[in-house]
Amino acid sequence: MENEDLTPTDDNQENIQPEENLNTPETDSSSQAPINLDKPTSQLENRWGQNKLDVTPLTTVVENVKRELGKIIIGQENMIELMITAMFSGGHVLLEGVPGIAKTLSAKLLAKSVNVDFNRIQFTPDLMPTDVVGTTIYNLKTSDFTFSPGPIFSNIVLIDEINRAPAKTQSALFEVMEEFQVTVDGKTYPMEFPFFVLATQNPIEQEGTYKLPEAQLDRFLFKINLEYPNLEEEKQILKRFRKDFKVVQADSIKPVCTSEEIRNCQKIVEEVFCKDELLDYIAEIIHNTRNNGDLFLGASPRASLAIMRASKAMAAINGRDFVTPDDIQSVAYPVLNHRIILTPEREMEGFTTKEVIELIIKKIEVPR
Repeated sequence: MENEDLTPTDDNQENIQPEENLNTPETDSSSQAPINLDKPTSQLENRWGQNKLDVTPLTTVVENVKRELGKIIIGQENMIELMITAMFSGGHVLLEGVPGIAKTLSAKLLAKSVNVDFNRIQFTPDLMPTDVVGTTIYNLKTSDFTFSPGPIFSNIVLIDEINRAPAKTQSALFEVMEEFQVTVDGKTYPMEFPFFVLATQNPIEQEGTYKLPEAQLDRFLFKINLEYPNLEEEKQILKRFRKDFKVVQADSIKPVCTSEEIRNCQKIVEEVFCKDELLDYIAEIIHNTRNNGDLFLGASPRASLAIMRASKAMAAINGRDFVTPDDIQSVAYPVLNHRIILTPEREMEGFTTKEVIELIIKKIEVPR
C-alpha cells in the first residue's frame, strides 16, 4: 500500500482540527463528531499505532469459524463475534435471552468448530458442587483415595441454565473460572489449555431459579443479551430448516481451529498496541461507574482489564494491530452490563444499564 500524502489541501482542510483545539478542556464531548474509521488506514496508524504485527493468522481463524457457524446460525453476528473475542481474550461468556433463540445451539456449534474437548453441564436445583468439579473416591482394590474429575475438566464447557443451580453449586465455579484450576481435598488440579466457559440463562422465568452472585457474574468477561431475529431472519430460518426438523445440518460443522491456533491467537492479541491515552480512557470510564449517581455498584479493576483485553482482541479481529476508541466503545456494554447495579430509584424509573453506560461514554471526552 502506497503511503498517502497527509499534507492538508483545500479539499481536506476542513477535516483537520487546529492543534490548539485538541486539548481544549471546555469542549463538549457530547457534541464531538464520532471517530471516522473510514479514513485511510495510514491516518489511523499514525494516530493510534503502527502496523508491525501480522494478525493474518487470527483473522483467518475468525473467518473460518464464522463461516462454519453461518451454515446453521442465521443472524446473531454480534453474538458470534463477541464469543470469538472472548475466546481469544482468555475470558468466559454468559448468554442471556428468552428460550428458543439459539443460545445453547450457538455454544455447541462454536465448540464443534474447534478441535478440542467439549462438555455440557445441565444445571439443576439438586446439583452439588462435587457433581461439577469432581470428588475423591475410595478405591477398595488399592486401599487408597483417587480423584475422579468432574465434567468441568474439559476445554470448552457449556453450562446450560446456570441460574437453575443454588449458590453453593455456582460457587464451585469461582476458582476454576478465575484461576483455571480446581482444588479438592487440599490438592490442586490445573485445567488444560484452552479453558473456555459458555453459560446460558433465561431472564424471564423466575420459578426454580437462583440469582447469580455478583462474584460469579464478575468472572464472566461478557454478558451477551440476545434479541429476537428480525422478520427477514425469521423467514430465512424457516426456509433453512423446513426439511430438517432435527437440525441434521449441524453435522456439517467441521473443526477449523486447533488449541495451538487459539494459543497463537491469544499471543497475537497480547501484542496488539494500545496507546496510553486509550488506557486512560478505559480508566476514566470505569472510574465514572464508581462515582455515578445512577449506580449503586460500580465496576472493579477486573472490568477495566477486561475492556483492555477485549478491545485488543476486537482490533485484531478487524485486521488491526492497534486499538482505537471505537474498539473500546464496542466492548464496553457487554463487559459492564452485568458488573454494575442501578440505584433503586433508577430501577423504579425504568432506567437500564445500557442507558447508563451510553451516558457515561458520551460524557467522557474521546481521545483524539
